[in-house]
Amino acid sequence: MRLDNLLAQEKISRKSMKQALLKKEILVDGLPATSLAQNTDTGLQELIFQGRRIQGYEHTYLMLHKPNGVVTASKDKKLPTVMDLLPQHLQSNQLYAIGRLDRDTTGLLLLTDNGPLGFQLLHPQYHVDKTYHVEVNGALTPNHILEFKDGIVFLDGTTCKPAQLEILSSSPSFSQASITISEGKFHQVKKMFLSVGVKVTALKRVQFGDFILDPNLTEGQYRSLNQEELKIIKKYLEKSG
Repeated sequence: MRLDNLLAQEKISRKSMKQALLKKEILVDGLPATSLAQNTDTGLQELIFQGRRIQGYEHTYLMLHKPNGVVTASKDKKLPTVMDLLPQHLQSNQLYAIGRLDRDTTGLLLLTDNGPLGFQLLHPQYHVDKTYHVEVNGALTPNHILEFKDGIVFLDGTTCKPAQLEILSSSPSFSQASITISEGKFHQVKKMFLSVGVKVTALKRVQFGDFILDPNLTEGQYRSLNQEELKIIKKYLEKSG
């Protein structure tokens, strides 16, 4: 939650916030806040306003293994959504997925009610890498690795940023690979492989930034982030200052 929104919940006026910020009387984990717009979670950080500890609001952070056939949306009139996989008490209007996965794409999805965090992780300036396991219907060669490294160009002229392609197996009719990208264009991974002459038949996201899909989560299962993963969240919060 933005620092100013959090303090507003404590009935602190905007004027008082600005004055306290200038006087370095707002401390986040012992350090003076740098902006009223910075993202803060009092469940992970200690917030002090003019000597008084602010309890604020503790956000929810979940890891979900998205299954095939489920859409990344809060509601859908025809199709099951990732929110339908959660128990009723977690199906909050504030909870949402950070980044989208296509209906037929499986794998790692982060869910939270911390809106600014989602914006930060998806913003191009932070260059959050995403890694996918891919299966395609044709051969992959070392030359494809170079093409992905140079930046794939779509038929409409759109140029992708350099991507890292690792070929895991290859045959004339079936290949497996790992691909890491740092952007999120519409159907990007599928279009990248189509541009080199093969079609994606299976796509699974296995890593998002520093978050790695828990191998113990089967499709459709979720869990709260563990302590090590919450430390990663905290690092992103610190970068938002």
